[in-house]
Order: sequence, then C-alpha cells, then structure tokens
Amino acid sequence: MFYAKEETLWQMYTHYAVYELYEDDIENVDPSVIRSEALGDSGLDLLIVCAPCQPFSTQNQKKGNDPRERLIFHSLKFVEELQPNIVFFENVPGLGSSNIHDDLRCELQGLGYHLAGPLNVDASDLGVPQRRLRCIMVASKKPITACSISHSLPRLPLQTVRQTIGTLPSLATGEYDPDDNLHFARNHRPIALRRLSHIPKDGGSRFSLPEELILNCHRDRDDNSFPDVYGRMAWDDVAPTLTTGCTDLTKGRFAHPEDDRAISLREAALLQTFPRTYRFVGNYSQIATQIGNAVPVRMIENLVPFFRKIIRG
Repeated sequence: MFYAKEETLWQMYTHYAVYELYEDDIENVDPSVIRSEALGDSGLDLLIVCAPCQPFSTQNQKKGNDPRERLIFHSLKFVEELQPNIVFFENVPGLGSSNIHDDLRCELQGLGYHLAGPLNVDASDLGVPQRRLRCIMVASKKPITACSISHSLPRLPLQTVRQTIGTLPSLATGEYDPDDNLHFARNHRPIALRRLSHIPKDGGSRFSLPEELILNCHRDRDDNSFPDVYGRMAWDDVAPTLTTGCTDLTKGRFAHPEDDRAISLREAALLQTFPRTYRFVGNYSQIATQIGNAVPVRMIENLVPFFRKIIRG
C-alpha cells in the first residue's frame, strides 16, 4: 500500500494482505520497486485505486481544470507492471459523470483489461450504517459488465446509528471515556452548546434554532443552503456521509442523536465500520482525516465474494 500526491490513497493487496507502505507522490513511485520489494514472485489479486475526490465533486466540476483529475491515470503504470487480476476504482459519483472513465477505458483496453462501470452504489446497501453513495468501476482481463456487478452485490438490511453506537457511554462536552481513548467529546464553545440545546433530539436540524442563534452565514439564504449544519443524526436511520470534518458540528449532520456534542472519533470509526481493534496513528485531526477518507471496511468485505468470483472464473 502506498500514499500518493494530494492524499490519494492507493492500496495494494495480495491474497488480501497488505505488505508494505510507500508514502510518496504517486508520480515518483516506481512500480518495479513495488514488484521487487513487496511482491517478489507472488501474483497480485487486487489493486484498489482511490483517487482524490475533490476534482470530481459537484463544486469542483463546475470550476473545471483541476490538475488532480489526471492523477488516476498514474495507476496504469502499476497495472501494466503488476498485472493484477482485478483493478477496483472507487470515488464519488462525479467520477462517472466526468470524461475520465472513457479515457480510462481506452487506456485499460490497451493493457488487456475490460472496464465495467461506472456504477453508483450506496454503502448502506452493503451493510454500512451510513448513506454513502459511491461510484465504482472494475477492470478485469475477463469480460465483465456493470450489470453483472450489480447482480452480484448483496442487498443487506440497513444497519442503524443506534445499532452501531447506541451502547457507547454517553458523553458531555469535553468528557472522556476512560476505557477508550478515541471516545471523547470535543470541547464545544458555550454558543455551540446553546444552539444544540434548541435542536430536537434524534434527527433535529438547525431550522429549530431561535432567531438570535441563527448563524449569520445562514441568514437570508434558502432552506437548501447547508441544511445539515448543526443537525443531529437519527437513532433509527443510517448516518449521513462521513467526511474528514465528521466530528465538527459546523461541517454537517454530525451531532450526536441525544448528547449535546459532535460524535466522537470512536463513533465515527464505527460508523465507517472499522473494527474496535483497529489502531489509528496520528493526532486528532489526522485520525479524523483517516476515518473520513476511508472506504468503509464492510463495503469492501461485502465486495470480496464478487472479486473472488472473477478471480476464480
């Protein structure tokens, strides 16, 4: 596994195990080095490519000309050198509406791969307690179609916020769980706590704020402007899409369903389906970024049977 330019995360799995970490600009990493140092004589089952999402977001697509848009094509030198059985591309839905996938399809054909997709899937259908719409594409040396991917994906019962974090200890602002160093509440300012006190439990929104507590940036705007800011999650629904700001009340619907606080790092990690035993490294901001940028663990787990089916023919 290695990191690439602009927080691009490329993950390399052989027999579903990570071997090495290469933290460098994707443009500088030599795939032959990966071959000799990490793989040796072993074959590669799966190459996962997660390019930066910013160029494909709705806002950035309107601006255009984002140089990060082309970083995804640097994965092709690794495809050519490592010859994986499957290449899995995952990103925000905007990837499918850009012209990138057409160019990618042509390049992969030249390397002997068939590209299926783009296909939009919701992680909540794959057992993730979070509404997270993603664009996926799969490249294989064997012909596959987006329809075959869709028919192979499981449709699992919704996992709710309550089922996922409902048994964790309740916390007040600034409070820590002595048994879990990731389960602690941020110290919220008094004005933030006043706002939270007016927002109904279990799914309430900022539209319940009295006039004197409405944020200045929200005045004179329609109801579609930042509707989730200061919003609470609902116990018996899935969580909204988690981002790198998932523990910040001002970044989305990231308030706890009941406690007057934002969700903790532990709660965010569980909603991204990281196991409790997973060890994060870094400071608070770095861990929040790791959690928010991750592909939900359970989403990949539930794609593995499909990958295995392609590999085994």
